[in-house]
Amino acid sequence: MNNIYLISGLGADERAFKYLDFGKNSIRFIKWVEPLDKDESISNYAKRLAANITTPNPVLVGLSFGGIMCSEIARHIPVKKIILISSAKTKHEIPTYYRVAGEAGLQKVVPIKPLMNESLLFWLFGSEHPEVKQLVRDYIANASMSYIQWAIEKIITWEHSTPNPLISHIHGTADRILPARYIKEYLPVKNGGHFMLMDQADEVNRILKKLL
Repeated sequence: MNNIYLISGLGADERAFKYLDFGKNSIRFIKWVEPLDKDESISNYAKRLAANITTPNPVLVGLSFGGIMCSEIARHIPVKKIILISSAKTKHEIPTYYRVAGEAGLQKVVPIKPLMNESLLFWLFGSEHPEVKQLVRDYIANASMSYIQWAIEKIITWEHSTPNPLISHIHGTADRILPARYIKEYLPVKNGGHFMLMDQADEVNRILKKLL
């Protein structure tokens, strides 16, 4: 039996994993916490999240930014396996336009709140699933702007350049947030969007069963 720790996407909660089947493995969810301040490093933040992992050699499963955080946590503790869903293994899989924005420091001057638009986020997530839409609505209603500002900056300025060899990466071919053309060596979900783990859960579960 594996001890599996789940980390959701930026600001989301455990509902994102509702339709995934991890069999008889032990499942625990790691919740996001507020950064200590706007300058906290992603490494230090990952170290604080890693304090929630109480079993040796866990399997880490991360969605989107949660996958990035799994890679960072694995730099602090030994892990058995890392499974990324709709995420990125290194900075080279972050779209060029995001990284250019980060290099230019646009995240420091462009306000985040106008981007928290329901219609825009529905389109980016590429899903008509009612529970995905509810997650988006709850996200907009409850989001911490300081946390989102911090997380966006960490994503677009991420410096990690070598993929962890323990990673298995599941990615949708129609992902609009992290387009598949930037992703190397992944297990594809045909026409899968960023939240395929909910609206194409059967296919994601088929892959998970093989990985676990």
